[in-house]
Amino acid sequence: MPEISIRQATLEDTEFLVQGNAAMALETEARALDPHLLSAGVRALFADPNRGFYLIAELAGRPAGQMMITYEWSDWRNAQFWWIQSVYTLPESRRRGVFQSLYAYVDAQARHRANVCGLRLYVESHNHHAQAVYHRCGMREAVYRMYELDYSTTP
Repeated sequence: MPEISIRQATLEDTEFLVQGNAAMALETEARALDPHLLSAGVRALFADPNRGFYLIAELAGRPAGQMMITYEWSDWRNAQFWWIQSVYTLPESRRRGVFQSLYAYVDAQARHRANVCGLRLYVESHNHHAQAVYHRCGMREAVYRMYELDYSTTP
């Protein structure tokens, strides 16, 4: 099996990231995203590194998966949580360790920073496969439930 390498995404990866985000939204939520809005959102992250960063997993030198990290300040801990978001692996690259490689990379990077207190992510309650993967990576279900008011879908 070819080796998986992880690298920081660049603006040149925008098309891959947009396609991955759109495919993930369609797969997991049956939601078609506006490609122009999505592209602007991906580019906005590159324009302001304080928002976070993207990673690309490459398999045999070609992009195979992606992950976005955003930041949440915790005043209780005087440090940041890194939120794992926009995770997607190309269908032909699944079950080859792409997500585990991305996760291991992020975990190692976060542990070496004094200003990072942990990793968080959210997962749909019915996505038992993803929950099992996160559990195998060492993550545990938090005691919190997530609530939102999404202005983009609320009149």
